[in-house]
Amino acid sequence: MIYVSEPKTTAPVTFKTPLQEMVYDTLEKLAVPFERVDNDEAITMEDCTRINEQLNMKTVKTLFLCNRQQTNFYLFVTTADKPFKTKDLSAALGISRLSFAPVELLDSMLGTSVGATTIFGVMLDKAHQIQVIIDKDILSEEWYGCSDGTTTSYMKVPMDWVMQDFLAYAGHVPKIIEI
Repeated sequence: MIYVSEPKTTAPVTFKTPLQEMVYDTLEKLAVPFERVDNDEAITMEDCTRINEQLNMKTVKTLFLCNRQQTNFYLFVTTADKPFKTKDLSAALGISRLSFAPVELLDSMLGTSVGATTIFGVMLDKAHQIQVIIDKDILSEEWYGCSDGTTTSYMKVPMDWVMQDFLAYAGHVPKIIEI
């Protein structure tokens, strides 16, 4: 079982990535309440079980996808327990074929590594190349649980804030779908 700290309401003392620093600067600037934990590296949804317990929330699954030509990009947010099938998402979006975006694009476009993909990465997408796709099933949760841009710190922020304020702040209009 991975180590997970007690919940904290303050930013880390030092930041591991520019995106992580941007996340906490944004939360402070916009006066958004949050709780976070420090943890051993968590990459899989199974790793997040203990994180969910500590923060009393459910971590979302966030996937960075693209079309075959790598010209259209999608940040797909769904529930952690829902199996991901590209054909189901492709059908819901009316796209012939989706696949995971290359790892180097994950870093250059969203500022994260594998396992750290987060909704906050869209703050780096100034050209609005990434379409945010939200699975309707996450919207019933009070909290939005996610990585802070690293694999060693997870947080929860109000779901309403993410959907009503943050995405507009980042200049992204989400597409809500049912899968």
